[in-house]
Amino acid sequence: MVKHGKSYENLEEKLHRFEVFKGNLIHIDETNRKITNYWLGLNDFADLTHEEFKKMYLGLKKVDMSRRRQSSDEDFTYREVVDLPKSVDWRKKGAVAPVKNQGSCGSCWAFSTVASVEGINQIVTGNLTSLSEQELIDCDTSYNNGCSGGLMDYAFSYIISNGGLRKEDDYPYIREEGTCELTKDESEVVTINGYHDVLANNEQSLLKALANQPLSVAIEASHRDFQFYSGGVFDGHCGTELDHGVAAVGYGSTKGVDYIIVKNSWGPKWGEKGFIRMKRNTGKPEGLCGINKMASYPTKTKRFISLISINATKLWCSCFTFIEMNFPFFHSIENLLSFF
Repeated sequence: MVKHGKSYENLEEKLHRFEVFKGNLIHIDETNRKITNYWLGLNDFADLTHEEFKKMYLGLKKVDMSRRRQSSDEDFTYREVVDLPKSVDWRKKGAVAPVKNQGSCGSCWAFSTVASVEGINQIVTGNLTSLSEQELIDCDTSYNNGCSGGLMDYAFSYIISNGGLRKEDDYPYIREEGTCELTKDESEVVTINGYHDVLANNEQSLLKALANQPLSVAIEASHRDFQFYSGGVFDGHCGTELDHGVAAVGYGSTKGVDYIIVKNSWGPKWGEKGFIRMKRNTGKPEGLCGINKMASYPTKTKRFISLISINATKLWCSCFTFIEMNFPFFHSIENLLSFF
């Protein structure tokens, strides 16, 4: 209890949680005896039933895929990419901020959005800036629903229409919905110019985009093994009913098993220091846990430093372009390596 910061209201609750803990421990032990490519372990979720876990830590808004903006091959900016590198890890390139923790707020969609925006901003400007999920939770309410779920594409639209997203230091995370506080003078924001959807159910297209920048992706994370994933290449049971927003930050292979590196928002004590390697090349178009179904990425073609001044009724934006820089599309390994 001390290790995971647990405390309970009374003895009855403590005994109940101990029974839940024992049941989870049995599941972990039995599963580890059967599987070979990944393993489970105790973590902060060990005293939660699986139903409690799903209710508290998922949060992708259910989406009718037929209503999602339809992407065509012409819209996909990385369609001409060839000669993909064998592996990519944006963490090693400095484009991935430290793992964060959404807590018991269904705000995974905001963390997924922010991770990909942080990534493209670092690639274009050279600066890794931790951005505010809380601003999205509090202020992006035209479609997204704070701790009750949301979608990454709508969050991208908010960032574009709002003129940027504030730094985490200026608008910190509080693990619950708050009042939209866009009242700070001289607040620096990070901007994007647009966003694109990766062709659905097309792993090669996902890898083309991922070779160039971190992506926002969605998965089905409601299986019990996800709750206690501790390491290895996950190839366990899961469906494709998307319920959790995460970020793809690389890909690679180990011992002949191909995988995608996924950044989660359940804190650094979960998984491989907050990340999970998920098997790819499964033979299914939608990918393991539906990871190929709904990927998207922000675009940024110029470096902006924007200072936002706000009063009660008006919003003034002063955008000073210090560096104009077109973000390259990497069409070959040589072109990719020359950028770094």
